[in-house]
Amino acid sequence: MNLPKEEKLAIITKYGSTENDSGKAEVQIALLTEKINKLTDHFSAHKKDHASRRGLLMMVGKRRRLLDYVAKKDINRYRIIIKELNLRK
Repeated sequence: MNLPKEEKLAIITKYGSTENDSGKAEVQIALLTEKINKLTDHFSAHKKDHASRRGLLMMVGKRRRLLDYVAKKDINRYRIIIKELNLRK
């Protein structure tokens, strides 16, 4: 499930240093979180969509690896991104 161009650009400018900075780990985590949230809503209507569920699980795993990387490099950046995206309840 793709994000609209305007939504993606808004996320990139919020978490990146420039509007073209989509490679930063925080930007990638935020984009994956938005995709995961949209797919989660999708599954309330389409319970038997197992192909998309597999994609969702792969995105969750990739986000987890990126979060581990950020935590290993700079724990303060990790805490900020977790708080801003409300990932820990």
